[in-house]
Amino acid sequence: MRKLIFPTIATLIALAILLNLGFWQLNRLAWKEALIDRVKAGVSSPPVSAPGPTEWMTLSEDDDYRRVEVSGAFQKGSAYYYTALTDPVGAIGGPGLMVYVPFKSDEGWTVFVNRGFLPQGLDDNLRAEALDLPEGEVTLTGLLRLSEKPNWTTPEPDENDLIWFARDTASMAELLGVDATGLAPYSVDLDAAFTPAAGMPQAGETIVRFKNDHLGYALTWFGLAATLVGVYLTWAASVLWPRKRRDSA
Repeated sequence: MRKLIFPTIATLIALAILLNLGFWQLNRLAWKEALIDRVKAGVSSPPVSAPGPTEWMTLSEDDDYRRVEVSGAFQKGSAYYYTALTDPVGAIGGPGLMVYVPFKSDEGWTVFVNRGFLPQGLDDNLRAEALDLPEGEVTLTGLLRLSEKPNWTTPEPDENDLIWFARDTASMAELLGVDATGLAPYSVDLDAAFTPAAGMPQAGETIVRFKNDHLGYALTWFGLAATLVGVYLTWAASVLWPRKRRDSA
């Protein structure tokens, strides 16, 4: 029996880890399915008024991808979010930049608006034309996207070309000289209908297609746990009932 003590402890620890990983994937599965349902509902729902300052403190993940409407005027200056469209809704895909522009609402607060996608390597004249802003007051509709905070794996923004690798609108505002005290903690991804006649920036490119392999991962972890138990039981049987003893019996 002494031979079983340490292998049994090690097996129990490994089994606990594998089971926890399996249940964690099941939790991720539930989260991903809820996200997909929420996004589908948001994309197809009528727009509601974009949340103002009194609502900013109560925003949560449940508000992400909500379809909103806001009236006001575009302000000067653009920031860019690097991305790659592998399955674009519009005609243009590949690596490129999402164009973020500050937009001052009728109520006086500011929100960054994602006007859409510009492909990498675009001709300077076409780029200048695409960045030309609509004048005067406009009413916009699109999807609310909560701002991101970069983590340790996120590259630093390119301050010379104003390119970010996370939707960090607070950082964008700082470099563009936008007053942060009245800045919404989210941005608005414009609906595809706001793509200019020239075709760029190509709006409506919010990624709403999500890979969902969590059930497969969970089954893998549970399968490894079952295999571990089977291997342990086989080994324990060989220790408790050696072959010679079984043969003599």
